[in-house]
Amino acid sequence: MKITPRRSSSPPLRSPDEERRGDPDSVVAPEGQREGRPVARGELTARELLRWTWRQVTSMRTALVLLLLLALAAIPGSVVPQSGVDALAVTRWKEEHPDLTPIYEKLDLFSVYDSIWFSAIYLLLVLSLVGCIIPRCLVYARALRAQPPAAPRNLSRLPEHTSYETSLPADEVLARARKVLGRRYRLRVSTGSTGSTGSTGESDAVSAERGYLREAGNLLFHLSVLVVLAGFAIGGLFGYQGGVILVQGSTFGNNLTQYDDFDPGGLFTPEQLDEFDFTVEDFEVEWLEEGSGAGTARGFVAGLSYREGDGPERSYDLKVNHPLSIGGTDVFLIGHGYAPVITIRDGEGNIAWTGPTVFLPQDSSFVSFGVVKAPPAEPEQIGLEGLLYPTFDLYQGDPVSVFPDARNPLVSLLVYSGDLGLDSGEAQSIYVLDKEDATLVTDEDGKPFRLDLSVGETIELPDGLGSVTFERVEPWVRVQISQSPGKEVALAGVVLALIGLCGSLFIRPRRVWVRARAVAGDGAGDTMAGGTTTVVEVAGLDRSGNGDLAEVLTDLVAALHDEKERP
Repeated sequence: MKITPRRSSSPPLRSPDEERRGDPDSVVAPEGQREGRPVARGELTARELLRWTWRQVTSMRTALVLLLLLALAAIPGSVVPQSGVDALAVTRWKEEHPDLTPIYEKLDLFSVYDSIWFSAIYLLLVLSLVGCIIPRCLVYARALRAQPPAAPRNLSRLPEHTSYETSLPADEVLARARKVLGRRYRLRVSTGSTGSTGSTGESDAVSAERGYLREAGNLLFHLSVLVVLAGFAIGGLFGYQGGVILVQGSTFGNNLTQYDDFDPGGLFTPEQLDEFDFTVEDFEVEWLEEGSGAGTARGFVAGLSYREGDGPERSYDLKVNHPLSIGGTDVFLIGHGYAPVITIRDGEGNIAWTGPTVFLPQDSSFVSFGVVKAPPAEPEQIGLEGLLYPTFDLYQGDPVSVFPDARNPLVSLLVYSGDLGLDSGEAQSIYVLDKEDATLVTDEDGKPFRLDLSVGETIELPDGLGSVTFERVEPWVRVQISQSPGKEVALAGVVLALIGLCGSLFIRPRRVWVRARAVAGDGAGDTMAGGTTTVVEVAGLDRSGNGDLAEVLTDLVAALHDEKERP
């Protein structure tokens, strides 16, 4: 007899390696198809991968991690000078750290808040917060509309409970309970059904709850976070911030060419600039003269005269934290210093330069560094570089400034002649002297020729280069001019956040239940007709852990008792 082997209908056995490689005959779930091929066990489809990624990004854990990263990313912005805040400090920092400057520029550390990496963290945080907050807002909204829960089966198991007997009918007790609790609590609408979660029928009990506004506070607080973020986003996109240094007596007109530094938002347009101009008429500083704080400024006042458009001229005393508001633009006073007025005459006796030159403060004594350039000088260009001492004195042979006020000003300058790099056509900072092709002027002994000038003094330069005169000192102020169109939105968000936080902290949610049941009496005491009495159970649950629930229940029982039944 010839035996023909039967073909099995079950699939052949395969090794785990074959299943992991996605063998065509492997058994997969019907939805596990991608691009016409089966998906190996444990592999996610594109939809599942997107869903998993979204859940990870919108989890509260991710939001907290991103918030921590944002805080860490903001640290360089508070340590390293920012070009949008103080361009002068950035210039000075670059001069002092020439080796680190290229690295910091590549990492955008001079403009942290406009960098790609900071924006990426910020946008991810916004996305994560939206994904976290919106679902939670829906939960809070449902809780705000929810009815109080039905009374538990055994009220005596709750931490705070009490009971008493009365001769009043159960219906009358429950009606009185609804009247008393309805003044301050939300009552549960009775359905007359028996719950399946351990509660008895609702017809013999009154359920009440208060403190729903606590959920509204939570809802308001979470939504206000998005309002604040939206306010900052509006300001970052449509606002701008610029700075300018103005010597006393100079005028500023609000157009882009007048700014020393300008940091616009992503959607800023020049048409947003309000039309105005102002002049710094005077500047006064009040200094502490005695005590441990001697030499510290107590106040700054810059007297301005300004004009909005073609309107009349007005006056304003600009102070720290008291900006001048013109239209939608704010003008802030953020710094001050000194500008020595120096006159340079060349070898032919002509004035090659005269006027105030801004010197930048280096320390709290206002010792200031600056550069003076005279490109028209003949036969060679002349450059000066050095320090201004507001109140000059010698301490152990070293020049110092003993007070920040300009009481005895002196300038100490080195002199350079030759090509100062001003004819190359390249932009050059007014606070930097290009000495690559210039020559340091020396005296007869070959030492650097130094100018030490008090107010009114003139010194002749060697080799017939000319002379330098120190005329006087003028104060300068640094003002910041900005538009922040989203600040009202952000302020509203902060106010809403405080209101919501106060609501979630101080509103005390609690639940109270009153159950009244008629039971057979024992023939003694107060009984109703038919030998029955009513047992009233009162219990409460404080969801905020307040600790004063016993007093609340005592007051409730007193209100439920009939006047003649009170002891």
